[in-house]
Amino acid sequence: MSWIHAEDLPDIAFGAAVLGTGGGGDPHIGQLMAAASIRSNGPVELIRLQDLHDDDLVVPVGMMGAPTVMLEKLPSGQEALLALQTLETHLGRKVRALLSVEAGGLNSTIPIGVASELGLPLVDADGMGRAFPELQMVVMTLHGVSATPMGMADEKGNAALLRTIDNRWTERLARTITIEMGGSSLTALYPMSGAQAKVATIPGTITLLADIGRSAREARQAHGDPVEAVRAVTGGFYLFKGKVRDVERRTVGGFARGVAVIEGLDTCAGQQCRLEFQNENLIATCDGEVLASVPDLITALDAESGEPITTETLRYGMRVVVIAMPCDPQWRSPAGLALVGPGYFGYDVPFVPVETRFPARSVGIELVGAG
Repeated sequence: MSWIHAEDLPDIAFGAAVLGTGGGGDPHIGQLMAAASIRSNGPVELIRLQDLHDDDLVVPVGMMGAPTVMLEKLPSGQEALLALQTLETHLGRKVRALLSVEAGGLNSTIPIGVASELGLPLVDADGMGRAFPELQMVVMTLHGVSATPMGMADEKGNAALLRTIDNRWTERLARTITIEMGGSSLTALYPMSGAQAKVATIPGTITLLADIGRSAREARQAHGDPVEAVRAVTGGFYLFKGKVRDVERRTVGGFARGVAVIEGLDTCAGQQCRLEFQNENLIATCDGEVLASVPDLITALDAESGEPITTETLRYGMRVVVIAMPCDPQWRSPAGLALVGPGYFGYDVPFVPVETRFPARSVGIELVGAG
């Protein structure tokens, strides 16, 4: 795929919701915005990292805030343009290419619309290989790339420019501004050269999103199992199948935080799974035993349709299959785990790769073909 057309967007949005691990905002909103932009301005060129010149200016754009806010406060489409213009004015340079800051949720589809609006290419890469709740949680941080200068804007036309001493301070200050902007903002940040982007991002993720969506769609069309299609293309593992019994969810400090309790069905009958989330699913446990944790990806899929379910739309009575997928190897390094491992989120458990945990468990092994 060298160009992104409007008809490609549903597959990309589906894949973004899978890798969004429950967070990142509903990519359907970004899909609608991108489709409208493409219809008006034409398709978006998707370029490889190696197509960048070393001195090109590459900038990720995306949304910051609690996904629950997006259910009631939709972006107009101009916020991201204003944030990018604020950054360009400060730098005195024009952006050569845009990038998705994360490969999950709304932030995978928003850059497509912005790229179409501005006639810019989109790089087939991102900063996470999934979605994470905090701004500093990108591989750019691991490679010493600064999040600032950073442009921010809201739907009212307010704009801000940040310069901070490190990426953790960027998160703290930008989160405060975002709360004052109404719980969500659009951002342009991590400005980097083409040379930096080639080593400080995760390649091929936009293509992967499209592959995930296409695999699930083709499975449904062939009356196959879309859940298994998603698991297969992501190299994932079945963790649990059940019915959502309870969801506790609140918006605190600019994040959607909560717990979902799932009662087991079929081979998981008599057991209980807990999903704890901060925008994204962070840890899955079964009767007190850890099944998977960050930085590996944990996603709930509708047991029948295979549709990924975001944390803000998870509801009582839903029948779901929970799968876990291995994260990018960079997140499993000591520096990566310090930034996004279980300990950072307050869980006193060691990180164990899902492919190491899973062979020791019987739960879910018989779920192939579930749905």
